[in-house]
Amino acid sequence: MAKKELFGRCPYVTAQKVLTGKWSMYLLYLLSNGPVRFNELQRRMPEEMTHTTLSRQLKALEQEGLIVRREYQQIPPKVEYSLSEIGEKFKSVLAELELWGEEYIRYLNTKKLS
Repeated sequence: MAKKELFGRCPYVTAQKVLTGKWSMYLLYLLSNGPVRFNELQRRMPEEMTHTTLSRQLKALEQEGLIVRREYQQIPPKVEYSLSEIGEKFKSVLAELELWGEEYIRYLNTKKLS
């Protein structure tokens, strides 16, 4: 089976394709507690991120159906991002990744001591 044929069939290839982007999982984590405005997302990023880069990453997650963009018709403009229905189902994956990440940090710390 060719690699192109695995998308939509293999859960690992599909998940990897959908979660492309350096910050996709972290953005899903930031949105896991409810809607967040664009500027607040930019402030919460652990590294400096340009408006364009964040916008591109959010658009990709929106196109994949993981997040929803809600624009309010007001002045000044207000845009909020939140998890979509399928994005909400990713919360359990985030919780498991957090556990694994903590375990891996402990592993790294024991390696440094050796």
